[in-house]
Parts: sequence; C-alpha cells; structure tokens
Amino acid sequence: MLNYQTFTLDNGLEVIVHEDPSSKIAVVNLLYKVGSRMEEEGKTGLAHFFEHLMFGSSAHVPVFDRELERVGGSCNAFTSPDITNYYMTLPSSNLETAFWLESDRMGFPSLTEKTIETQRKVVIEEYKQRYLNQPYGDVWHHLRGLSYEKHPYRWPTIGEKIADIEGYTAELVWGFYERHYHPGNAILVVAGNVTKDQVARLANKWFGPLPSKTSAKPSLAMEPVQTTKREKEVYAQVPTDALYKAYKMPGKGAPGYVEADVMTDLLGSGKSSPLEQRLVKQGNLFASIGAYITGSVDPGLLIFSGKMEQGIGAREAEEALQEVIVDYFSQKIAEESLQKITNQGEAMKAYESIHVLTRAMNLAYFAHLGNPDLYWKEFEEKSFCSPEQISFWARQLLSEEKASVLYYQTSKT
Repeated sequence: MLNYQTFTLDNGLEVIVHEDPSSKIAVVNLLYKVGSRMEEEGKTGLAHFFEHLMFGSSAHVPVFDRELERVGGSCNAFTSPDITNYYMTLPSSNLETAFWLESDRMGFPSLTEKTIETQRKVVIEEYKQRYLNQPYGDVWHHLRGLSYEKHPYRWPTIGEKIADIEGYTAELVWGFYERHYHPGNAILVVAGNVTKDQVARLANKWFGPLPSKTSAKPSLAMEPVQTTKREKEVYAQVPTDALYKAYKMPGKGAPGYVEADVMTDLLGSGKSSPLEQRLVKQGNLFASIGAYITGSVDPGLLIFSGKMEQGIGAREAEEALQEVIVDYFSQKIAEESLQKITNQGEAMKAYESIHVLTRAMNLAYFAHLGNPDLYWKEFEEKSFCSPEQISFWARQLLSEEKASVLYYQTSKT
C-alpha cells in the first residue's frame, strides 16, 4: 500500500499527497475527468485537441515549456477515452514553479484564434501521419466504429474524422474549456520529496483563488447488447493481412473486469503463452499474435490481434485463433498458469512502485474511479481469481455472436 494523504479545496479541487523523502524529485500530476467519451458526434477529438492547446501560453506564462525547463523540469501529457492527464517532474526545491504553471493554464489559458489555428494544423498533420499514412494506422477507427453503435467509444481520441477538427470554432473550444477545465473536475497528485503542509500551502495559494464551476455532465448513450457477430473487411497497401477480433467486456471495477484481464494474460502473455506457442511457434498462419483489454471506465473491449504470414488470409487465421480459444477454455485452467500470472503481476507492481511518476499516476487514476485504494483492490482481485471464475466469464464474454471482427487485408490492386 502506498502512503498518501488527501484534502479538497473549497473550489472542489481534490489533492493527493504522496510523501517520499528518499526521492530527489517532485512529481505534479493533474488529471482532468474528461476524455473522448465526453464528446459529441461531429465534434470529436476536442479532448485531445485541448491537450495540445494547454502547452501554449497562458495569461502569465508566455511559453510553458521554457519556464519549466529553466528550473530543470520536464513535462508531458496524454488523452484517453476517459481522462486527460498532465504530468511534470522537477527538482523538489522548485516545486512552486509547477503550481504556478499548472494553475495558470487551468485558470487563464490563451485560447486565441492564432493559437487555435496553429494547433489545428498540428493535430491535422498528426492525424494524417499517424492514422492515414501508417500501415494499419486507421485500425482503431474501423474497430471502434464496428464494435460500438451508440457509445462515444466508437471514435478514437484524435477524432472520428479530419472534418471534425477542421470544424472547431473558438466558441466550441471555449465551451469545452468552461465545462471541463476547472478545479471541481480535476485531481491533483503531488508526490516525491514533498510534505503535506507544503503542498497544502501551495495548493491554496495557486489553485485556491480559481473559481468553482458546475456543469451538467452529458448523458452518455448506453451501448445496446450485441446479439450478432459483426464483420468488416478493409483493403489497404499493407505488408500482410491482419486480424482484429474484439469482444465486449465489463468496465473497470465491474464484475468480470479482472477475469477478462486474466483471460488475455493466460492466452497471450509471453513467449510460452498458448497463442504464441500454437499459432506462431507451431503454426504457419500467424507471424505475431497478442491479447489485451482496453481497460475502459465504461464497458470496453477484449481484443485478439495478429499479423499473418505472407500469403495467409485473415479469415483463415481467424479459424485457427478461434480453435485455440475454444480449446483452452473448454478445459480446466491449471492453478500453475494462474500462479504464473500472479507472479508476473507482482513483478510489474514492484517495478511500478520504483517510479514516483507511476505512483502519482496510479493514485490520480484510481481516485478518479472513486478511491486511490482501488488500485490495490483490483490487484488483489486479479491475484485471487479462481479457475471457475475465469471459465464462467469466458463463457459469458467469448461467444461468437458478441464478436466484432476486422479483417485488414492487403490491397487487391
């Protein structure tokens, strides 16, 4: 268990302090409870776009990165379907600089027309380079759109299409800021060589004056239960065919979530996994194969994905994959296999605990889910999954009528 202390400012900002006197640095992690799931169709990609805007200037900070680099710090951020997360590391002696910078861009961003247009060009170029001009780059556009009919998870974080990004107006951008970028919609974690008293003083000084805002959260469309298998064929100039098979799974914290996570570990974790051994080492269809989950707050996806050997079709490969899945879960799961997954989890948890930044991120994310202690609860639940639990949820989730399959194939031309 990590030691941490919490308090909440009058304006609603939740603050978590993780003291680690052995560290020479301080980490400031600011999580906003907004991701692409909070967007509307036709206006997608705004959460990611706003992440870019936040690295420009603010009322009292002409160049964000320059001010942080002057005190020996570094920063970055990421946007997911569920959250936007900003983080920086710097010498603990310069901690106040981080508070100044983060509070200024929360309260006084410079969302000028020039800034919006500059970042629009940057994001559109990113869209083209990463999603249109890379082999298999648009997989998530196709797979999400196939797997979801109603829920906002049906588009990727960068946006559903370039036209959405081209259509952002200053009014739309400011409206997004007003709804989501305020103390009551954020969680601040400060970790490392810091003290609670120090953090409390700085939080009140820099974030305390920012006004509290209340805004109604959008009512997210509930995804209807899938009752028939969905398929989509895509042809592109790619080296080999690829297969992406997705199943709906429970959201984080819901019954069945950790069991789905364990399923993918059992089938696809490491060189000795059944998928690797039967489909890659001993087979002649797959060049590579893996299994993973999206880890979403709302019901997400359990995914099997692989690249085929030259000349092998994705549909042929799917038959071999399905045979492995059915064979594995039709038998009793060995306790030794579960113990191996538990050991791997403990090793990963130990590795994560070494890094102050990772600890800060975990505290922020699970606080967003309701309580920082959920991190350890999830780990414990995963460690104590029984073979019977895994088999039960495999029968519930891995049925063909609930599958969405993307056959990404080499172009016929």
